[in-house]
Amino acid sequence: MLELINHWGIGIKEQIHQISIWEGIGVSFGVAEVLFAKKNKVWLYPCGITSIIITAYLFFHAGLYAEMFLQTYYFFMSIYGWVLWSEKKGQRLTVEYSSSLEWEKAFAIVISAWAILYILLLFFTNSDVPFFDSLVSAFAWSGMWLLAKRKIENWIFLNVSNLIAIPLLIHKGLILYSALTLFLFIIAVFGYVEWKKLIEKRTAD
Repeated sequence: MLELINHWGIGIKEQIHQISIWEGIGVSFGVAEVLFAKKNKVWLYPCGITSIIITAYLFFHAGLYAEMFLQTYYFFMSIYGWVLWSEKKGQRLTVEYSSSLEWEKAFAIVISAWAILYILLLFFTNSDVPFFDSLVSAFAWSGMWLLAKRKIENWIFLNVSNLIAIPLLIHKGLILYSALTLFLFIIAVFGYVEWKKLIEKRTAD
């Protein structure tokens, strides 16, 4: 067991030394994105789009095809969210809990996205992690949809995705992105708490 832990530790050290400048830039914009999201600021979207473009390129070369396609989805959802978060008729969208119908839609997105992506990865790519790669993307698809609609449950769906993604990214040698994902997981917990306070404050007013 000790030998296995030492081997794993050595592998992580080697991955740290192989971190590229593009991985550093992509992660930096990813950090900025989630911090702006936590503060309920629209600047999360331009930062996110920059991170998305870099991340898609890196994931393609790492063989994480579902997560690469996820970045494409992120790109269009970021455009959609950017427009949705902008002022509309003098009003800004408020943070809210999801309705029963929105919960059903969110889970429908997870199930359908996972099934489609898993089949595509299994039969049309050389992915060695089709199940987990597709599952990470499926929960993230749903989470991004909820984020664009400013629903507090987006943090829950995104954190399920993050939790699965951390060991997957380590397995693929993307150690800096695994560290970013752990950071995103922690920030998402605080993001949920902060958005909940916004809802409670609005309800109390």
